[in-house]
Amino acid sequence: MFKVLGYRFKKLVNYCLHHLILLILLLIIAFPLIFALIKSTQTITEIFTYPPKMTIGSALLENYFTVWNDYNLKQYILNTGFIALVITVGKIILSILAAFAFVFYGFSAKNLIFIFVLITLMLPIPVRIVPLFDLMKQLHWGDTFYALIVPFLASATGTFLFRQFFKSFPSNLVDAAKVDGAGPIRFLLQILIPMSLNVIGALAVIEIVYVWNQYLWPLIIISTNGKNVIQVGLNSLIGTADQGTDWGIVMAGAVLALLPPLILFIILQQQIIQGFSLGNEK
Repeated sequence: MFKVLGYRFKKLVNYCLHHLILLILLLIIAFPLIFALIKSTQTITEIFTYPPKMTIGSALLENYFTVWNDYNLKQYILNTGFIALVITVGKIILSILAAFAFVFYGFSAKNLIFIFVLITLMLPIPVRIVPLFDLMKQLHWGDTFYALIVPFLASATGTFLFRQFFKSFPSNLVDAAKVDGAGPIRFLLQILIPMSLNVIGALAVIEIVYVWNQYLWPLIIISTNGKNVIQVGLNSLIGTADQGTDWGIVMAGAVLALLPPLILFIILQQQIIQGFSLGNEK
């Protein structure tokens, strides 16, 4: 009996210890967000109080209403949401079509072309800024949404994900579709896409978060304040108050900017997990 009690006590201690460690790690990871939430409710005086005040301040509604209406954050979020939606839809469509061609069609130098597609992953935006800026200038797309959308419609990451997923399809499924008389478009629309919803959801989250966090390229190509994106808008909050930067306003803006991708991630988290399994559930 004592052995059984000792075993249960040891198991309980291990259980509590593991969860205590996980709780500590969670608090460490979440501390920046908690700090931003608290400071977004405080006035300038409360923020610079010593010792630091780590409780809800007296300017909760005031800070959020101010940053939403007076600092044009609403327009920045709408601009970014529109751009992110168009880019994400475009990337998903082009990635599906490209992966479909790489997997189900035979053409010369197919593997070489796919390698070339993957090589583009090694060319980040800062490397491409100068030639891309010159191209936008020649097309007269400077200070327009075209410059923020069109250069990002192609996705090597999306093509790779869909190619790997399509390759996991059993060959008998493809043969059955051919016997049934399904053409390429019907096979794509009625079989491949419905079975790829998890991958589509995962890629959508990746691309929306990527577009939502863009800063350098919009800062360079957009000069009209009303066309700016959220990250550039947040940077414009720094140093706008008469007595210096109102960090309560800045933190309120950061919290509001965080909410859309966070909500999207929570809604599609299951699709993200299943999407990256690349068909292992079949």
